[in-house]
This record gives sequence, structure tokens and C-alpha cells, in this order.
Amino acid sequence: VQLVESGGGLVQPGGSLRLSCSASGFTFSSYGMSWYRQATGKERELVARINNLGVTTNYADSVKGRFTISRDNAKNTVYLQMNSLKPEDTAVYYCNKGYYFPSDYWGQGTQVTVSS
Repeated sequence: VQLVESGGGLVQPGGSLRLSCSASGFTFSSYGMSWYRQATGKERELVARINNLGVTTNYADSVKGRFTISRDNAKNTVYLQMNSLKPEDTAVYYCNKGYYFPSDYWGQGTQVTVSS
């Protein structure tokens, strides 16, 4: 199993970023996927998750209405569109092969920094 995140960077408050997670080594369309984040000095937290068919999604209260998780099973990729970014969204963002619970399979993470 390999998960590779990309798309992070430095953005001003109110800006947008789109994260991607390219997956390989398993049957992607059979598994739900999740995005987590970890800010410095804090525990890793669930941001959003999507079921295997992309029909069901869930979001942390802190990102509802601003972030959208989606997936393309033909491309083995899960996305996280982040709009109206806030400084408190600054963290390393990770994708995970899992839906109800995080699995042991994590990507290397991508840094998102929201700052003026």
C-alpha cells in the first residue's frame, strides 16, 4: 500500500487549496478513504472521510461548509478541496486507507500553512 499526498503549500487566509492523494497497492474502489491533519503540538484529527463509492461523506465540524472530499476511482485518487482557509487550518494533512477507523496505512503528509 502506498499513499502519496500533494497540493499543500502556503496560502493567505480566505484562500483555497486542493489536496490530492494518489493510492496504489490495493483495490482502491473497495475502500473508504479519509483525510486527517495534525497541527504542531496537537493530536492527529479526522478532517473528512468518504466511502468507497463516493456516495457518503462526513466532515469534522470545524471544516463543514468549507472543505469537500471527493474521489476518482478510475484514477485511484482522493481529493480534499479546501476553501475559506483559516490560520487554524495550518497542519500537516494525511490521507488514510480507512473509513470508520484509521488503518495503519498513511501517506507522508503534505504541509498546509495559512498565513498572511
